[in-house]
Amino acid sequence: MADLLNVIVAQASENITENATNSTGKTPSTPEGMAVAYGSLVIMAILPIFFGSYRSVNYHKEQKPEKMTKKDAAMFPIMASCALFVLYIIFKLFSKEYINLLLTGYFFFLGVLALTHLLSPVVSKLVPAAIPNIPYHIMFKQGEGDGTQYLINYRFSSYDVVSLSACSLVGAWYLLQKHWVANNLFGLAFSVNAVELLHLNNVATGCILLCGLFFYDIFWVFGTDVMVTVAKSFEAPIKLVFPQDLLSNGFAANNFAMLGLGDIVIPGIFIALLLRFDHSLKRKTKTYFHATCFAYFVGLMATIFVMHIFKHAQPALLYLVPACLGTPLSLALIKGDLKTLFKYEDSPEEPKAEKDEKQTKPNDPKKVK
Repeated sequence: MADLLNVIVAQASENITENATNSTGKTPSTPEGMAVAYGSLVIMAILPIFFGSYRSVNYHKEQKPEKMTKKDAAMFPIMASCALFVLYIIFKLFSKEYINLLLTGYFFFLGVLALTHLLSPVVSKLVPAAIPNIPYHIMFKQGEGDGTQYLINYRFSSYDVVSLSACSLVGAWYLLQKHWVANNLFGLAFSVNAVELLHLNNVATGCILLCGLFFYDIFWVFGTDVMVTVAKSFEAPIKLVFPQDLLSNGFAANNFAMLGLGDIVIPGIFIALLLRFDHSLKRKTKTYFHATCFAYFVGLMATIFVMHIFKHAQPALLYLVPACLGTPLSLALIKGDLKTLFKYEDSPEEPKAEKDEKQTKPNDPKKVK
C-alpha cells in the first residue's frame, strides 16, 4: 500500500505534462519530434500494463497477494491527498536541493531492486553455465507456532546477485548523470512490478479506487497549484520522459515530454484484474483485457490532444478513468456478463464459520502409499 501511495504522489510529476514550452535554452520542438516523443510515451505506457498484467496472473497462481478492500480503496485518494499536501509544505519550507538529494537516494535503492526483480529471469539465462546457481534463503520471523510472523522471508540465488550487480550499474548511471534513459528504465521497472504485485480483488473495489482518484486528479491539477508545484520540485524516477528534440540533439536532448507513473499503474492494476477475469471465464479470447487496453490507448491519445489544444497540463485520469471503466462495463452489459463481472473475486473470502471450523479441526494424517 505504501509503495502504491508513493507512486500516486509521484503522479504529481505531471500526469501527461507540460509540453515543454518552459524555460529558455531548450530546443523548440518540431512536429516530427513531438510525434516521436508522444508516440514513444504511449508505447512505454502500454507495455508495462500488458506485461505486468500477464505477470500478475502467474503471481496470483503462485502466491496469495495482499488484497485491497473497498475501505482501502475509498480512503486511498484521501491518503494520497494528505501525502501530496505534506510534500507541498515541505518543498515550501525547505530547500528542494536537500530534499531531492534524499529522494534520489531512496529511489536509487527502490529502482535497483525493482529492475533486478524484473530482469533476473533474463540475466539468469545469460549467465554462463560454468557459474553455479546457488540458492539462498533469508528468513527473519517473530513468534512461534500459530502466532509466527515472517518479517523477512526472501529466496534468491547467486544468479540474482549477478542481476543485482548489473542493475546497480544502471543505478550508478542515474545517480551520476540523471540521464533520461536510466530514469525510464527505473520508471518501467516500477510500473511493471506495481501492476504485477498490487492486486484489486474485485471490480467493485476497482471502480471505487478509480472514481476516487478521478476526482483527486482533477482537484489537485485544476483546483490548486499544489500538484504543479510539487511536480516542478520533485526529482525522482517516478515519471517516464522522452525528448521532443531527440531528432536534432540525439541523446543530449533536454526538451522533454512526460508521463506520470500514476497514469500507468492505477489503470494498469484494474486492467490486470480484467485479464484475470478473462482467464476465469475460460474462453479462447481475452475480450475484456484487450478492449480495455485499447480504451486506455484512446484515453491517453485524448489527453495528448486536449493538452495541445488548450496548451495546459491535463489530469490524465480525467480521460483514462471513463475509458477504462466504461469500456468493460459496457462490454459486459452487451455480452450479458455484467452480473458475473461484479461477482468475480480473485480470492473469495471463506465464510467465518467455515474458517473457524478449519482452524479447530486437526490436520488429517498423511497417508503413506
